[in-house]
Amino acid sequence: MRPSISISSLGPRFRTNIVPLIVAVVLGVSVVFALPPFSTPFVLPIGFGGLFYLTANKGRTRAFLTGWAFGFGFFLFGLSWIAESFFVDAERFGWMAAPAVIGLAGALALFPAAAMAVFAATKTTGVSGTLVFAACWSGSEWLRGTVLTGFPWNLIAYAWVDYDVPRQMAALFGSYGLGLLTVLLSTLPTVIFRRDRWQSGLATTMFAILVAGIWINGETHLTGEDQQTAVNVRIVQGNIPQRQKWDPAFRERNIARYLDLSARPGQFDILLWPESAFPGYLDEDQWMLGEIAKLLTDNAVLLTGAQTRENVDGEQQYKNAVLAIDSTAQIINRYAKHHLVPFGEYVPLRDLLPLRRLTAGLGDFAPGSGPETFRMPQLPGVGLSICYEAIFPGKIINSKDRPEWIFNATNDAWFGASIGPSQHLASSRMRAVEEGLPFVRAANTGISAIIDGNGRLISHLGLGETNILDGALPAALSPTPFSSYGQVMFWLVFAVNLTMAAILNFRKDSVS
Repeated sequence: MRPSISISSLGPRFRTNIVPLIVAVVLGVSVVFALPPFSTPFVLPIGFGGLFYLTANKGRTRAFLTGWAFGFGFFLFGLSWIAESFFVDAERFGWMAAPAVIGLAGALALFPAAAMAVFAATKTTGVSGTLVFAACWSGSEWLRGTVLTGFPWNLIAYAWVDYDVPRQMAALFGSYGLGLLTVLLSTLPTVIFRRDRWQSGLATTMFAILVAGIWINGETHLTGEDQQTAVNVRIVQGNIPQRQKWDPAFRERNIARYLDLSARPGQFDILLWPESAFPGYLDEDQWMLGEIAKLLTDNAVLLTGAQTRENVDGEQQYKNAVLAIDSTAQIINRYAKHHLVPFGEYVPLRDLLPLRRLTAGLGDFAPGSGPETFRMPQLPGVGLSICYEAIFPGKIINSKDRPEWIFNATNDAWFGASIGPSQHLASSRMRAVEEGLPFVRAANTGISAIIDGNGRLISHLGLGETNILDGALPAALSPTPFSSYGQVMFWLVFAVNLTMAAILNFRKDSVS
């Protein structure tokens, strides 16, 4: 006979091995509420404090599994909006929605899993433990944003997007550096309330110094009057559902909508249309170029997302581009997206994977050469980015030719009324802070916005709104430390963090 297993005998094992993993998943989900559109950062000490408690002084395998469970909950909820894109063409791709979101969450969870395994391996506790924990988490965020082309979505620093003062720390250390400080602040309370007076006092002092430093930096950065340029922009938000965007039955209506909205009364120097606003190859359509020219005064230009194609060595090459068109119907400049979306704009390892792109088109897009600055007569130089490119800290402008502002053409219609577009807007605001440059985004269904160099939302059009947005272009700020030195600033705070942890750990060992 097989030996029977009683419920009572499973109880301790269940509580020891399974319950902490379930708790970790819940903690991971809770951290998403710190990020836009919820923006409630007070949940961070619960989420990260709980993760710190579950992994400190634990074995590496257990810490790895706990970190994976936390990451799975975090990414599953935070990236749930991706499912919306599969239902644009539900007949072909709808079945992939759940497996894709679950699979992506599981894969991305390997980064916090590895971070927690490394943290557990250091055997650090107390204040030095919180320093190492924060470094491990931020290091995993940097890896996530770098490995295999990177996916730095929902960085922890974005908890401060809707808070002017703490957000300014990104101008100094970037989003990865601000994320490190945020996680450190979130875990220090676990030490503050311990009985060890030395550790509690040190944690309290560090917490106070960090809060004061972030506050002073933010207030100093925000000192001074807001300045605007004499340049006026007009953003057109056509609000065309993704299912209708490429449907021939809606082609004439879609084109007319952009032309009619653009022609509304008002003066502008720069007209802005979103990603692939024109349903076709705009650079090949002379009639449409002529209609656009009628909208523009002598020195005005249109910047618009557009698909292009060209024959290169006998093969057709497609690009996702931004075109600059002047009042003579000439294309005076063009930029090709260089950071493409896997499976959306190209299929990685196409020869090995029997998969199709989720977006309409005849073939994979070819990447451009990298960030560029458009220089146009009598207008400030603009750095170009398309959609997904706005999520990459330190990789959005040409550092050798710093622009006066950044334009992002995007199409978030793929994600409907989900939390995705708000999260995408948060990335744009943080890029503005990091670079000290105004950031203007034109989004097909929203959220279109004018953002100043401090990341403040000057004006915007809501999700699902059909309208235009007119406004003065904010002035560029002086180059920020992050703009000048890039991720060196993150690695600086990272190194200081670990050095302090090593010193504290050495002192603890000496005393003991």
